[in-house]
Amino acid sequence: MDLTIASISLVLYYIIVYRVYFFAYHLLHKTSVESFPLGDNSQQYSTLTIVWRKMKNFGLAIVLFVCGTAIGFSQNAAMGGKWKMINAKSSFLDYYQEMTLDIAVDNNTVEIITKLGPKRKFEEKIAFTTDGTSTHKEITDGTFATNIHMGLRLPLGSSKDVTAHWEKDGRLKVVEKYEYYASQGKKHGEMSFMYQLSPEKDLLTCEIFRPTRRKGPATKFVFKRADANNAYIYKMSEDWNINSKLPEQACWISIQGIVNETQPLLYFTFGPNYPFNCTDDLARYLVERKNFSFTTVNSLEQGLTIFKERIKGYILWDKKERTSLIVAYTIAGLEKGIVITEDMLPLVQQLGLKQIEDLRGKFTGKSDYEIYSWAKEKYWAKCSRDVVVWLGGAHGSVLMPACADYGMMKKGFFSDLSARPTDTLEYSLTNSLFSEMKPLSQVWGWHSYKKDLEEQMTTLLSSYALTSDALNTQPNTSFLIHVPVSPGFKFTNQHNVVPGKKYIPEKKIYVTFVETDGIGIGAWLKPGRGSIPFAWEVTMKFETLSPVMLEYYYAQATPNDYFIGSLSGSSYMYPKAFPKKWLPKELEKAAEFMKKLDLNVFETMDYSEGGTETCDNNLPKDVVDAYYNAMPDAIGFINGYRASNTFTVKDKKPFISYDYYLAAEKPEAEVVADLEELAAINAELPYFLLVHVRESSDIARVKAICDKLGKNLKVVPLDIFLKMAGENPTYKEYFYQSKK
Repeated sequence: MDLTIASISLVLYYIIVYRVYFFAYHLLHKTSVESFPLGDNSQQYSTLTIVWRKMKNFGLAIVLFVCGTAIGFSQNAAMGGKWKMINAKSSFLDYYQEMTLDIAVDNNTVEIITKLGPKRKFEEKIAFTTDGTSTHKEITDGTFATNIHMGLRLPLGSSKDVTAHWEKDGRLKVVEKYEYYASQGKKHGEMSFMYQLSPEKDLLTCEIFRPTRRKGPATKFVFKRADANNAYIYKMSEDWNINSKLPEQACWISIQGIVNETQPLLYFTFGPNYPFNCTDDLARYLVERKNFSFTTVNSLEQGLTIFKERIKGYILWDKKERTSLIVAYTIAGLEKGIVITEDMLPLVQQLGLKQIEDLRGKFTGKSDYEIYSWAKEKYWAKCSRDVVVWLGGAHGSVLMPACADYGMMKKGFFSDLSARPTDTLEYSLTNSLFSEMKPLSQVWGWHSYKKDLEEQMTTLLSSYALTSDALNTQPNTSFLIHVPVSPGFKFTNQHNVVPGKKYIPEKKIYVTFVETDGIGIGAWLKPGRGSIPFAWEVTMKFETLSPVMLEYYYAQATPNDYFIGSLSGSSYMYPKAFPKKWLPKELEKAAEFMKKLDLNVFETMDYSEGGTETCDNNLPKDVVDAYYNAMPDAIGFINGYRASNTFTVKDKKPFISYDYYLAAEKPEAEVVADLEELAAINAELPYFLLVHVRESSDIARVKAICDKLGKNLKVVPLDIFLKMAGENPTYKEYFYQSKK
């Protein structure tokens, strides 16, 4: 730092001297600024001119030297600070398990404090110059710390000779020469440490070389900055019953919604039966690729103790009134409070937390309509108009509110109100909430399976130009939203189509498979992925909500895993119900995500008329045209969930519907018979058979079905399937015909 200040001062001094001589020459020669002789072709040289030119050249050399020195020091100084070893990227550290470095960089000196532990402690502080001169360091611990399991020891009281210098590429090379004892007596040893910063200066690598170590991998330790990406991790139970583990887990989720507001501090893992079964694997990815260090928390008391300074108070909810928990989350988000039940009072009072609201007994005998009306009157004015939260899904004595952390963070209003028109009171309140939201904003969470149907909720929210995002079980969004993709990472799809190549189909039956309901709901980690061509629906909005989660999927994709955009918009909505005024803008958002995520196939679904019971998922021509207009770079579109009938082609880009819905419960033999019957019915070849695979199936099952199909049936990647379907469209054009 002192050198940098001195360098700047010298540069400023030189500038001042330059200006003084400039104007002195001007006054003596009565010349203008433009005629001031600086070039070699000038014909007027005075003594002052010659002196000036020499000073100018000498001063310029000083400036260049000083600036170069300052820049070099600045780069070297970046290595200073506290560093923590990343075990997953480092050589085995034997019994020590952990290592930290504390590095101080000055003008031409460096001090390194190395600490190893925690089981066995080792600490060494060494200071040295970086000009190549020798420094002697007394040995006070005879441990051969770089490899404790080798039978080597250093003689106490002796010293090692240390020299160091900065390499041209910015690496710091430190060489230690010492004596040590092996089983065959006294030896002379030498060890070189090469320290190097990553280009982003967020990682430090230390490689260790010894002349006696002639084979095997280099000893290498990788460090991150000690204050970066440190978080806590807690394993959730699979018990979400209101009379068992729900109160504790609901409290944990409210803690997460508070402490993750500005940085990722608390992450949850869930069991194998949880809908999102990748939380453990994603945690490993965060450690190995994103350099996170997780500290395990084992109890709610421990978690509250760690985070109590961030918590403003508590909201008491009533276990006798399940809905009171949902209302409590609204208050928790607005007030940065946690949700607790009566039995947790002694703990929070012991920690000194204050009461924000007590909902016990407040809603006894009241309907959900009355409860949410009270909550709306009291809190709606303070809530977001960008995010509203539905804590639906499970019902009765079970509630699974894992998505509440993000809803709290965004100050959303929470409910599980009905969207069923016959539930007139709740339906009217749902309409009231949706009508006051900003167009193109989020309904976060999921509808209540007890109160209404998915298509009723999605139709209603779409009619207000809103989209449905996530599920009530969506975990860790408040954490993942803060974790960007890795430096240099680019979302790259596993494209199979070669640009410019024509794909002319043969007289065959072409089949391709698409896994819907998002790549995050379980099937990704099930057996068989990569064994056959398979397309995966991407929840595109997670590019901003959980970018590292999408990186995780993209980084793991095999050549047979192909990603597509979904679902109907930037996230889930029904285009027929979406206001015509807002549909182009919503599709424009979807097209932007397509480009960012390297997607060129888009999927639609719409049960806004008739519901899934009618199996009518068809789209009118004007809606289909809207997708073609909004996504000119798409190579094709697919439609449906259950089998559908909308087909067309434009500029050899097909819009093609699912011809089959592969239910997880259906026996494989019956599925094979269904597919072969479809092939017999659609006898004109080529026949393009698009299959939707329900997310509860695994790819191994799908492959087993494929292996039983006839030889004339060929499984191909979705993008090639669409290219061929665009070249020879044997399907007949059909659009939705309104029943009104």
